[in-house]
Amino acid sequence: MCGITGALWTDPEVAVSEDELQRTTDALAHRGPDASGTHWHQGASQGVALGHRRLSIIDLEQGQQPMSNEDGSLQLVFNGEIYNYREIRETLLAQGVQFRTSSDTEVLLRLYEHKQEKCLDDLQGMFAFAIWDQSRNKLFLARDRIGQKPLVYRKEAHRFLFASELKSLLQIHNLPRKVSPQAIDLFLTYQYVPHPYSILEGFQKLPPAHYAIWQDDNFHVQRYWSPSLGNEHSSPQDEQAHTAPVPVVKSYDGAVQQLRDLLSDAVRLRLRSDVPLGAFLSGGIDSTIITGLMQQEMSRPVESFSIGFDVARYDETSFAREAARKIGTQHHEHIVSPSSLESLPKLIWHYDEPFADSSAIPTMALCEVTSEAVKVALTGDGGDELFAGYDRYRAVRLGEKIDSLPKPLRKILTSKIWQKLLASANRKTILRRIKRFLASISLDPRSRYQQWITIFQTEQRNQLYTNEFRESLQGAQADSWLLGVYDQVPNTDIVTQTTGVDLLAYLPCDILTKVDIASMSVGLECRSPFLDHRIAEFASQLPISYKLKGKIGKRILRDAFRDLIPESILTRPKMGFGVPVDHWFRNELKPLLHDVLLSDLALSRGHFLPQAVRDLVEQHVSGRADHSARLWALLVLEAWQRMFIDPETIPVQAPESIL
Repeated sequence: MCGITGALWTDPEVAVSEDELQRTTDALAHRGPDASGTHWHQGASQGVALGHRRLSIIDLEQGQQPMSNEDGSLQLVFNGEIYNYREIRETLLAQGVQFRTSSDTEVLLRLYEHKQEKCLDDLQGMFAFAIWDQSRNKLFLARDRIGQKPLVYRKEAHRFLFASELKSLLQIHNLPRKVSPQAIDLFLTYQYVPHPYSILEGFQKLPPAHYAIWQDDNFHVQRYWSPSLGNEHSSPQDEQAHTAPVPVVKSYDGAVQQLRDLLSDAVRLRLRSDVPLGAFLSGGIDSTIITGLMQQEMSRPVESFSIGFDVARYDETSFAREAARKIGTQHHEHIVSPSSLESLPKLIWHYDEPFADSSAIPTMALCEVTSEAVKVALTGDGGDELFAGYDRYRAVRLGEKIDSLPKPLRKILTSKIWQKLLASANRKTILRRIKRFLASISLDPRSRYQQWITIFQTEQRNQLYTNEFRESLQGAQADSWLLGVYDQVPNTDIVTQTTGVDLLAYLPCDILTKVDIASMSVGLECRSPFLDHRIAEFASQLPISYKLKGKIGKRILRDAFRDLIPESILTRPKMGFGVPVDHWFRNELKPLLHDVLLSDLALSRGHFLPQAVRDLVEQHVSGRADHSARLWALLVLEAWQRMFIDPETIPVQAPESIL
């Protein structure tokens, strides 16, 4: 696992200097603390700069980057792991290819030599990489299918810049730092800035399952893979995707066995490492399965790690302990308290875009504790999206049933009287969930789901924004982004469609961003067997009845791995990786809201109406409403502006305070 950065230019006036290249590389030192390398060359017609920070996992002594072929015509910088590199290597050896190292980096380089863009078809792994192909005058960039590894870029006249993280590029002199109003609107809607957007104007993210080519000042982006999502044929947008879906057996029992085989193989591949491995074990179904399969492959107890809270309704440590006992791991626990938010400046600096999933707090703590014992950790990420594990999918199904009711009955259910009767249901109770469900039931299924998962809904954002900020959006609608993702998913039943939307949107933009940044902040590599693209293709073709049955999600997962999961975990309600921010904001962290959100600096930025912000704080602190997610988003945004917009230069490490 590593950090990469680079630039290409066709005008010497906009060249990236060797000093700037070193600074952009050093800004990624946390992603690769083990080694550093650069390549800089100014040719007759153009120049190239490549930087790399290495976290050594495979072939510790070799595999340094940037890596070149024999004549130097190819230069590669690579972030990630190619899990099937041994199999690819054997194939290339049989074709007469010679290798200098045992690294997966060289396998990727040689594979590109033979297949160019088609090399992506053969890769099983998580990656973001760039190859400067001098003989073809071409820069080739690619990102893995699900989006585990990030890649941000900036396209200018006569220059192209890219890096693993935005803060790396911001080390280059005179790059503008103008906040995008549209990105703020998207952030307050979804709690993240989704691809291809960036919080800063002029910067973009390469979407998952896409590659990009910059050649002769021309640039284009192309999708190369898409899961079938319950349809035997690719959607029209994906006609160029090359990877054929994994065939699924027709019977349920056969699918159960196929899932067992696929996931077991995915875990086995992800145990390839020359450094110690461990596992995140939350006490949920997904992490328990992965840890159990991992233990079956290892001759010693797996080192497992979990995070807990001193607020009981958020704490899962008892379940993690039970899973650890059944599996036989060497288990470690860590409790997160409000004092953990002393690391808020560190969190803001590492994410380097506003990111309001508050579970980033315990995730960073979990990664820090884990990194003290191992260098690689397996996770259960992806199980919910692939196998319908979230409770909200049941709500989607219920909404579909209500849509089929006679019009008079639907009219009763959509009456505003229910909102008045449930007006006091502001805490995280079943009544609050019913209120939120009924408030959107009159919408079409896609818009309904979009409303359910937003932080600030459209009306709430309009009440928050100043007139000037609203005008700066120039009519852009944040709601339309997720609806556009629905258009990328084949037209199957609405529940399957919605799981597909989460696979393409929420998973890479939120969950995987959270884990990548948190793990890389401490030089820890996280591997997610569920995100093997073969499993994504398999799961995407399963009938929804194989995943969701009545009130039970992950049906096929439960049946395939029942022997690994304690009965108490099989039958307990889904808890999620929540954080007691609502409680903290009313108690220990209440001063933080006043010192940051209600400061003169924050209220004078011109984005939000000061009284609207004051009202949110007062309603939450008094207990009249639960605005914890909204207040956390606003707090993160303000802290980010203080760190990345207000200073003349971007800090090379996290400051101690945001005040």
